Amino acid sequence: MGDAHVLFDEMSERDVISWNSLVFGYMKVDQVRKARVLFEDMPDKNIVSWTGMISGYTKIRGYSEALHIFRRMQEEGVQPDWISLVAVLPACAQLGALELGKWIHFYAKKKGFLRKTCMCNALIEMYSKCGSVNEAWQLFNEMQKRDVISWSSMITGLAHHGKAHEAIALFREMQGEKVEPNEITFVGILSACGHAGLVDEGLKYFDSMRNNYYIQPGIEHYGCLVDLLGRTGNLYRALKLIYSMRMKPDSAIWGSLLSSCRTHRNLDVAVIAVENLLQLEPHDMGNLVLLTNIYADLGKWDGVSRMRKFIRSKSMKKTPGCSLIEINSTVQEFVSGDNSKPFLKDINRILNLFALHQNREEDWIETICCDHY
Repeated sequence: MGDAHVLFDEMSERDVISWNSLVFGYMKVDQVRKARVLFEDMPDKNIVSWTGMISGYTKIRGYSEALHIFRRMQEEGVQPDWISLVAVLPACAQLGALELGKWIHFYAKKKGFLRKTCMCNALIEMYSKCGSVNEAWQLFNEMQKRDVISWSSMITGLAHHGKAHEAIALFREMQGEKVEPNEITFVGILSACGHAGLVDEGLKYFDSMRNNYYIQPGIEHYGCLVDLLGRTGNLYRALKLIYSMRMKPDSAIWGSLLSSCRTHRNLDVAVIAVENLLQLEPHDMGNLVLLTNIYADLGKWDGVSRMRKFIRSKSMKKTPGCSLIEINSTVQEFVSGDNSKPFLKDINRILNLFALHQNREEDWIETICCDHY
């Protein structure tokens, strides 16, 4: 990139392609700040320039900036094409920006972009991740042509919304249509089995993935199977599976096992999980707090005391919880313990009204409406 930038600086004349090439180059090597500076300095930007920045931010999970660039593009009168829409939809999905996602759906339908399979696939994933699985299902059924991504996205969406049996039925339909599943398909179907507690089905699909489709299980597949075994109380089978993995288990797998130990009150496996989590996440207090709660659930107060002393002796921190919500096309982030939001007092006041009038629906509706309007 250094040589490319030197050559760019030596050019006597630069067109939009020259600028785009350098911007995209910096994006590919994750030097986003340099790419952004160049982008802002560009004398003329075309749809490719805007789309490249949106894709770059989405790639590095800069979803808020991706939406910001997309809105700026519209404000400057640049009409999005289907490629720019596909690029921004993952940001909508991750931030829960459902209203913008619905507008993109309407715009794509108006422009005839829904003939593109990848456009529909991106919309299905957006709807699923934003909690609108029924809209995703309707779009899936309206598609004229479906590829393996279409099937996989819909199966995963159904699984994540507790529609496990529907997901399994759709997978069987996919097999009947002779569409060969891929790695993502099996993540979805294993997740569905986990939500439904179908141990035998999950193990069957796991074996089928390896033996019938010759797909080597990745860490996501093992994670789904550990979650399935843990949810159903098969904690020692889950532990045996973890030890048999061909790759090193990550914190998500050990964390899933630890959560299942809390559910099924298994202290022995919980201790093993925490020992491994301490190696992977030595400064995360949440894992130790969960183990402390298991001791408390079992009435082992000496263990509770030991854990609390251990936590105090280490410089640990608990990762704060956060949530996102879209209001008036703006995504608001709420972080546990952060009281900096200017409208926090209003939110707390409304929550107090709900608490005071939870058994008197007409009273609190009238109170809120009169007070607000």
